[in-house]
Amino acid sequence: MKNITAEELKTKLSDNIRVIDVREGYEYSNGHVPGAINIPMSEIEGRVSEIKEGDYIICQSGARSTNVCQWLEMQGLTITNVQGGTSSFRGVLEY
Repeated sequence: MKNITAEELKTKLSDNIRVIDVREGYEYSNGHVPGAINIPMSEIEGRVSEIKEGDYIICQSGARSTNVCQWLEMQGLTITNVQGGTSSFRGVLEY
């Protein structure tokens, strides 16, 4: 699994990347990385078809996204985990 920091993610946002936020909906609505798509970890298995090669996976601190990335790689997807999660993101969040 590939890993990047939240600061590295911030520099890539202008590259039209897809960020998948795997936190629960109430966490997502309390602030998320701009443009992030919410697919909660609890729904990943049923919504795996919505995940694309090259997506960046983020959560609050990096633990859930690591677990999700490991599972997605077992499904054959190449994705990137955002270490440190939203709590490490030093940019303006969307609400």
